[in-house]
Amino acid sequence: MACTSLTKGRGLDCSRISGGVKALYFAVSDQVISITAASGEISDIDMGTDSIYKYVVPRGSTTINETITGSTENGTLFYTPSVSMVLNKLTKEDQNEIKLLGQTQVIVFAQLNAQLGNGHDTIVCLGRQNSMSLNAGTADSGAGFGDRNGYTLTFDGLESEPFNMVVDYTSTPFDNADSGAQIPIVTS
Repeated sequence: MACTSLTKGRGLDCSRISGGVKALYFAVSDQVISITAASGEISDIDMGTDSIYKYVVPRGSTTINETITGSTENGTLFYTPSVSMVLNKLTKEDQNEIKLLGQTQVIVFAQLNAQLGNGHDTIVCLGRQNSMSLNAGTADSGAGFGDRNGYTLTFDGLESEPFNMVVDYTSTPFDNADSGAQIPIVTS
């Protein structure tokens, strides 16, 4: 007897997509009142009066991924989301914010280069249930004049479900995913 029934197959998509991440948005887990998700899509994010923090990343530098791990012997399946984020230029302000990121649990929203049929960017949520932690990183000066100096930060988590897509927005990210007033987004 099957535990779950499949609902559909999948053909080869004829449209092209783009990889990469445009921006990351961080929500402090303790400040998130609720996130409503069904069928793999987040339809509501209630932040109360708290903000989400936007980090624009250099093109072609930042990745998200999710590792699926199962055990046939134990009958278990879990997901390990991770984010590898690059920030150019070493600054004391970034040092202070990175320290704060390392001291808290966050939920990460990634605005991808991949777009929906209407031209809006795809946004995914990582760490919805158990949050993500800053667990590795480097601050590099570079050696040569043309080398990058900046930060590489790695966040990871552990979830019982795969990451969710955020409901499509009308004009700005998250404008359809709030429970009342527009979610305040801090950019600088």
